[in-house]
Amino acid sequence: MLKGQQTRLAGKLVVISGAARGVGRATALACAAEGADLVLLDVCTDLPGVPYALGTAGQLEHTGTLCRDRGASVLTAEADVRDSAAVRDAVASAIERYGRIDALVNNAGIAAPSGKPVHAITEDEWSLMLDVDLTGAWRLIREVATTMSAQRSGSIVNIASTAGLVGYRHFAGYVAAKHGLIGLTKAAALDYAPMRVRVNAVCPGNIRDTVEGEGRMLREIARALDVPADEHVATFTQSQPMNRLVEPEDVAGAVVFLASDDSTQVTGSVLTVDGGFTAH
Repeated sequence: MLKGQQTRLAGKLVVISGAARGVGRATALACAAEGADLVLLDVCTDLPGVPYALGTAGQLEHTGTLCRDRGASVLTAEADVRDSAAVRDAVASAIERYGRIDALVNNAGIAAPSGKPVHAITEDEWSLMLDVDLTGAWRLIREVATTMSAQRSGSIVNIASTAGLVGYRHFAGYVAAKHGLIGLTKAAALDYAPMRVRVNAVCPGNIRDTVEGEGRMLREIARALDVPADEHVATFTQSQPMNRLVEPEDVAGAVVFLASDDSTQVTGSVLTVDGGFTAH
């Protein structure tokens, strides 16, 4: 552990999906800074039907290196959350190496294919969105739940979205998946409360794409909405009551709180990190 490092997650093992870049990277760094060891997962390849480049193996390894520089022990693994066997193997590797899983952060997700009304969405597009953004989280929960229940401790944090709370035009698949993720959060919280395993959701608003995080989610949402690339930051900022975009580190801070023992009586909750957007 580095000198001056915080210790809210000291001795804990945190599994994070979608860790190659963006919010996943910011969350990994925040957890490492709080003393956690990490298992970092990402698909590390592009997916047919997703119209933009996804995180790469090099980006995942860079996240791992940054976390090791902060004193964390890190295991990285390429895993597609649509693949039950890959998810099972990744969780088994985590348990084999560390002997426990204290927190799971379901961050893997896609923002597109989107940008069209409901009747124009193909069955393949609909299935892809739900398989990654909703069913992928269920697969990881299913794999960690037995271990956490046996430990009689654990925290599962699902990264949802304000799209899980309100509707967005031309984003029906994404909205449906994120609403479903919040429903899954609440149901799972009740299932595992007797075992002292907590399940919560974080709903970020518009998150700024940073150079350090190599994020591109906001740009892809803008592209799907035909917002010019050179105008998207100003356009999305105008809808924020606090007049600034959410930073990846803002989301990561919420995750650390929910993963830590500071939130031992928080379960089935939905924490918005949206600068007041859903207060309208």
